[in-house]
Parts: sequence; structure tokens; C-alpha cells
Amino acid sequence: MNFDALKTIWAREERISFQGWDFLYLESRWQEEGLPWDYREIIQGYLKSTDRLLDMGTGGGEFLLSLGHPYAYTAVTEAWAPNLKVCKEKLEPLGIHVYPVEDDSRLPIHTDMFDIVINRHEAYDLHEVSRVLHPNGFLITQQVGCNNNRDLSEYLIPDFVSQYSDFSLPAEKRKFEANGFEILFCDESFPEIRFFDVGAIVFYARRIPWEFPNFSVENNFRQLCSLHQELTSNGFIGTRGHRFIIVARNGKTPE
Repeated sequence: MNFDALKTIWAREERISFQGWDFLYLESRWQEEGLPWDYREIIQGYLKSTDRLLDMGTGGGEFLLSLGHPYAYTAVTEAWAPNLKVCKEKLEPLGIHVYPVEDDSRLPIHTDMFDIVINRHEAYDLHEVSRVLHPNGFLITQQVGCNNNRDLSEYLIPDFVSQYSDFSLPAEKRKFEANGFEILFCDESFPEIRFFDVGAIVFYARRIPWEFPNFSVENNFRQLCSLHQELTSNGFIGTRGHRFIIVARNGKTPE
């Protein structure tokens, strides 16, 4: 087993550029167990063609465009500069309004602008979401919970401490209700995730530094070698995801 050769391969994985929020590069190199709900189906059950739609943290707009909503009634927010550049190049020419965001608690959006806000794996401030939503408008959010990849994070990162200690469905439900939202549907799941080569783990970990702080091939080479040995024996490296979804109606009083 030539670990020097593996180190060279893994180092190439961590240098690969990444934009939007699309992990197609890892297709066939990892496998995620399905969730008990379908985010797209849920959105389509609420979204009408005349609704004004906001997609928070759209990434490169990949999922949003797949919904086929009229561009004139569609807007997005994005905070990460590389993704924002993609949005301006790809979405603005279609007529989709792009809002750059620097602070979740101060969205650069007028009050009562949208019928539906969707948010997949993006931060939110519920007071601000309520403000930009119409009264009785809908917020549909799927989130990555605090226990996502925890066992893999703890294995790779010495003294790992999650930045999101209690980001879970029960905790968020309480916050939604305290901010005047009516919960219409919610669920939580811990799907199995399997990686079929260590390079895929390197690529993945470098893209989510909040789960793998200070991770690099150089810093974590010993742990990566141990994972490679485990993978050689078992055929995969397994971990657990953490997802939850909330569909809520905005309960604020019309002015």
C-alpha cells in the first residue's frame, strides 16, 4: 500500500474547484439513503404559477431552475461570493432577481414581497423571513441538523466541537412557534451515507468546513490512511446524515 501515492491523489481532490451547490462530481463515489419526504413534491404542492417565490441561499440556482417557476415571479438570495457570481451570470439574464446577502438578520428585500419562501440548507432569521413574506405566506425549509456526519467529523478532526449544538427539529419548532409561524408539516431523519473511496471524503470535507474545521490532506493524513484501510476491508466508509423539514404558515397580522 503506497500511502505517498495516495496522498498525491487526495491532494488533487482537495484542489478541485467547486461552485454552486452540486455534488454531481461525486456521482457513483458516494450514496445517500433517501429521505422519507420529497422536498420538491412538497414545494409543488403549495406553489402556484402566480406566486412570488424566493429561494434563499440558491447556490448556483440548480434546484430552483428545475422547478420551472415563471422567472418574472422568482427571486433568490445568495451570500457566498463564488455562487453570487454564478447567479448574476446565469439567473439575472433570465429575469430572476438576485439579492446579495451579507447579514441574515437584514435582508435587502422590501416587506411583504413573497407568497412562498423556500430554503434548502441555508441559514435564516425567522423575524426577517416573516417580514418579507405576505401574511399567511408559506416558508418551506429543509435543513442539515447538528448531528450531520458527526461520527465522521469526530474521527477526522481531533477535539471536534459542533458549531450548531442544538440545531434540530424540536428546537426549531419552538423557535418557529415563538415567531408566530403555524407548523403545517415537519419531519426529521438520519439517513445513512456511504463513501466508496477516500478521495470522495476529501472532496466533500473541504466543501463543508463548518463540519470539518481546518481539515486538509496534510493535517489529517493519518486519519485518512486509517479510513483507507477500513474501506479496503469493508468496501465503504459509513456515516449518518441529519435532516429535518418544516412547512409553516406566516401568522403575522396584515397591516
